Amino acid sequence: MTVSQAKQKKPDPCSIVIFGVTGDLAHRLVVPSLYNLAANDLLPDNFCIVGIARKAMSNEELTDSLTKGLHQFATRKVDDALARRLLACVTCIEADPKDPASFDAMREQLDRLEAARKTGGNRLFYLATPPDAFLPISKELGRTGMLTENGAWRRLVVEKPFGTDLASAEALNSELLKLVDEHQIYRIDHYLGKETVQNILVLRFANGMFEPIWNRNHIDHIQITVDEKLGVGHRGSFYDATGALRDMVPNHLFQLLSLVAMEPPAKFNAHAVRSEKAEVLAAIQTQSEEEALRNSVRGQYRAGKVGDTEIDDYRKTENVNPGSTTETYAALKLTIDNWRWAGVPFYLRTGKALGIKRTEIAIKFKQAPFAMFRDTPVERLSQNFLIISTEPTEGIALQFNTKVPGPAIDIDGVEMKFRYKDYFQAEPSTGYETLIYDCMIGDNILFQRADGVEAGWQAVQPFLDAWKKAGGKGLKVYEPGSEGPEEASELLERDGRNWRKLT
Repeated sequence: MTVSQAKQKKPDPCSIVIFGVTGDLAHRLVVPSLYNLAANDLLPDNFCIVGIARKAMSNEELTDSLTKGLHQFATRKVDDALARRLLACVTCIEADPKDPASFDAMREQLDRLEAARKTGGNRLFYLATPPDAFLPISKELGRTGMLTENGAWRRLVVEKPFGTDLASAEALNSELLKLVDEHQIYRIDHYLGKETVQNILVLRFANGMFEPIWNRNHIDHIQITVDEKLGVGHRGSFYDATGALRDMVPNHLFQLLSLVAMEPPAKFNAHAVRSEKAEVLAAIQTQSEEEALRNSVRGQYRAGKVGDTEIDDYRKTENVNPGSTTETYAALKLTIDNWRWAGVPFYLRTGKALGIKRTEIAIKFKQAPFAMFRDTPVERLSQNFLIISTEPTEGIALQFNTKVPGPAIDIDGVEMKFRYKDYFQAEPSTGYETLIYDCMIGDNILFQRADGVEAGWQAVQPFLDAWKKAGGKGLKVYEPGSEGPEEASELLERDGRNWRKLT
């Protein structure tokens, strides 16, 4: 599951073929991740990077560009000698799905390159491209036989967003599965590369103190938060067609939800884990449009400041419709219809231009009876939260009550914290290292399966439909640097609950 010190092994010889190699994702995350893997001696001995560009570019030009990107985005000090060794194998090939002949030429070039590099024909095709290119590229790879496994493995890595709604996700799955088998598709979500996210399964299933109480008898509710301080920036065109719900909930937030809520898998392997994750997503209650409006809040930020940073009004952002009703903030109340979680609400929130950058899962346990401590003011009693945080600091915290030193029985709330950086001397990472490594060794436990993707879209479809029908009605505004629309607090307050204060 992880690139652990105890079980690390070198992958098979292979070539990683990066579509969109000149883009931001390849420079900012993919190549720095490959560098970190090289630094940990976790790349194959026989290995090459093949960059696919739509316009002609020499190997030297591409290598120079990737080198500059590595120095700009690396998570650790760059060893120039190591960087040269890694990028010495870079080859640039010109190919465009609008020109089928270019893919025929690409196949021939790959065959020659792999023979020279002795990679055994194993290929990892990484689609670091806009979503509308996923299917055209995959079809050309399929037509030319480059996805066919004949004694060598062929794997296809697809970035998010995987579809824009349930129908498009089902259609994309259907088309891709005509070209490759499910085991060849790696639907990547960088949130699942974070150590703390992977640790959720260990926390739950390797600790006898937690698993017996991980259910409706002891847990009051669960909050999942992914807040960002940045505004939309230069992504106006993409974001205005997408919005906070599509951009974050069916992938990032639902991946966190599925790990927290899934049943214990019979075995710790990809099939068993992914089956349980898909099953719990399928158990999310499908709401009517009326229920979806009642159990959600959507907002859009106006002009203001986040700290010292000026944030433009969303509607005045470049490439955003001046009358846009696209949400930059979304909060949902969901329920899961199964035995473990019956009656336990899951509150999800995500937004841009908020006061703090924070990603966390907060599990609120039911209060113990306080009859014997009636003299203690209620506000001094801490709510019992288990908090799993991935940003800005990876770690786990536990809030509980304890006696204040002294002769009287006074109670106060305290917090006990575990932070990864305090216990483990790990180099900073991009979050993609484990995922790319798993792609190369063929472990898809951290990647979404078709049924899991479709179950996620099934759960959010009523909100998409209800918000589209409502248009601007019900869209709230909020100030940059705030916690989001005030109505998001009311979503919990009507249930007698509150969002956990983020710090």
